[in-house]
Amino acid sequence: MASLKLSAPSSQWIAGERSLDRRSRILTAAPRRRVAVGPIRAGSYTDELVQTAKVIASPGRGILAIDESNATCGKRLASIGLDNTEANRQAYRQLLLTTPGLGEYISGAILFEETLYQSTTDGKKFVDCLRQEKIMPGIKVDKGLVPLPGSNNESWCQGLDGLASRCAEYYKQGARFAKWRTVVSIPCGPSALAVKEAAWGLARYAAIAQDNGLVPIVEPEILLDGDHPIERTLEVAEKVWAEVFYYLAENNVVFEGILLKPSMVTPGAEHKEKASPEMIAKYTLKMLNRRVPPAVPGIMFLSGGQSEMEATLNLNAMNQVPNPWHVSFSYARALQNTVLKTWQGRPENVVASQKALLDRAKANSLAQLGRYSAKGESEEAKTGMFQKGYTY
Repeated sequence: MASLKLSAPSSQWIAGERSLDRRSRILTAAPRRRVAVGPIRAGSYTDELVQTAKVIASPGRGILAIDESNATCGKRLASIGLDNTEANRQAYRQLLLTTPGLGEYISGAILFEETLYQSTTDGKKFVDCLRQEKIMPGIKVDKGLVPLPGSNNESWCQGLDGLASRCAEYYKQGARFAKWRTVVSIPCGPSALAVKEAAWGLARYAAIAQDNGLVPIVEPEILLDGDHPIERTLEVAEKVWAEVFYYLAENNVVFEGILLKPSMVTPGAEHKEKASPEMIAKYTLKMLNRRVPPAVPGIMFLSGGQSEMEATLNLNAMNQVPNPWHVSFSYARALQNTVLKTWQGRPENVVASQKALLDRAKANSLAQLGRYSAKGESEEAKTGMFQKGYTY
């Protein structure tokens, strides 16, 4: 009698049986106890970080950035015929930081390390001058840009070595937030390497700053250099911010305890068509809504070489609609340009210079509230400050 031969089951049939078996086990198994996942915390400073960020991101106020390195401050002083000495740097920063009523419009001031430890000529610490006006003292903590090997003539930001101990000392001195600036260049690509390096460096810095009580300002500046259209800037900005937030999450950074300092989405400075404030607002808010979680309390824009008036108009346009974040300013040249030219290093011009600072701060305060009008702006305020290849 011929034996019956049973053919082996096909791999498809076996896979189906295994799949059914897995599903049946899942359906009949007893329900498992869910494991609660705790919130990400930044050590003992979490509550303080969140509160500090909220104070800085308060209605009608923004940040005065006076964190220029000694070399960069020297360039500013040279523009009005002054030597780059500590006494001259102190005199200029004293003019800014002792302006009466500044706290009505300014919630934070980013200082260079020298300034954090300096006092006025009559012995009052600059940190105390700020506290008197209810302005949070901040500190620049990066060590500047250097060439990035293996890239397309791009840069990376150094300063992670020793950062934890420096942040701890800055906190003791009175600083409550920090700034780290790196850059991305569109004419140079940007390369994937440069974008990843910028994002990783910012994330490591942010985690270290939070661990030592400082709210980190996260600043990947997309430089204005180039002749590209606004659409290209949007594309690059979305790529950069996606990478930044990926690594911020990887490093367990508390989003409620950070501030952002992005570039506005504009065409390249050498592009043939100039964008209106309404267009810049549209593209910038599109990028932010696509990439920035609403948990982030404040978006403090840099001016990046725009004129004083341009920076204020663009900020005002972005505040014509409700936003999930406090959309404000962290300007350096766009707050200081007229001030410096008014001062000219002369003691008799201090009061007029402080009035110029208050006027500029008030204009941006109104822009943060969406109520700014450019009527009556001076010609100086309309003068662009873009410099190709500008270095800090």
